[in-house]
Amino acid sequence: MYRFLLTPRWWGINVFVLLSIPFCIFMGSWQLGRFEARVDDHRDAEARVVSDKREEARPLDGLLPVTKATSGKQTTATGRYDTQLLVPDRKLEDKDGYYVLTLLRTDTGRALPVVRGWLPGTPDPAEVPAAPTGEVTVTGALQASETPGNNGVSARGGLPGGQTAAISSASLVNLVEYDVYDAWVTLNRGDSGMKAVPATAPGGTGLDLKAFQNLGYTAEWFAFVGFVIFMWFRLLRRELEFARDAELGLAPEPDTAGEREPERPSPSAV
Repeated sequence: MYRFLLTPRWWGINVFVLLSIPFCIFMGSWQLGRFEARVDDHRDAEARVVSDKREEARPLDGLLPVTKATSGKQTTATGRYDTQLLVPDRKLEDKDGYYVLTLLRTDTGRALPVVRGWLPGTPDPAEVPAAPTGEVTVTGALQASETPGNNGVSARGGLPGGQTAAISSASLVNLVEYDVYDAWVTLNRGDSGMKAVPATAPGGTGLDLKAFQNLGYTAEWFAFVGFVIFMWFRLLRRELEFARDAELGLAPEPDTAGEREPERPSPSAV
């Protein structure tokens, strides 16, 4: 009954199964390792945000450009507040609100975007406290320019004047007439009674879409292992049923419907 297992077709099936199962297990384990690495990276980044806040603030130019190593570091800059913008669709403590972003003109000729704080509700310039006048020194956490559409940053356009969707030099350079640093700072203490916006971990270190894609791929690879095993047993069961029917003489006869005897040429055609 088991002679069919020695046929070339079943040799091919068995070789495929023996190779595909360890390959799928390897790929699933690799994807799971990628996910676990992202989880560890996320934890380290969150711990670093807390530890960075206790460090002494360093001059801004010494921390640029912003990298994973410098994002969240305490920095200080001196200048005069200039243009003020509102950043809508920003949540804080699960409440809807907006950031108050003011550009700090420095002696370098460039402006540093400074998030002075967060206010609840819809953006309303009348509710925003005026920025301090004269020369000021700000201290806060250094952050990289945002990318619209990533990490909850709105990508919608057509905002009213005085608003910007993303805190990005690429966006701000179109709203002001001077150069802007490719970075921004969130104050450690909210200005004029506003709530301070906490620093976030640098991009690529969080539990983002890519991390959960790795987890999804892990499930897919291990599910494929089960599918391969299931199909192998299903094929084996079918072959055993065919072999048993053949031994009992119950194998279906070959379909001869439509077969005809070949026509013999007529004498006249010879």
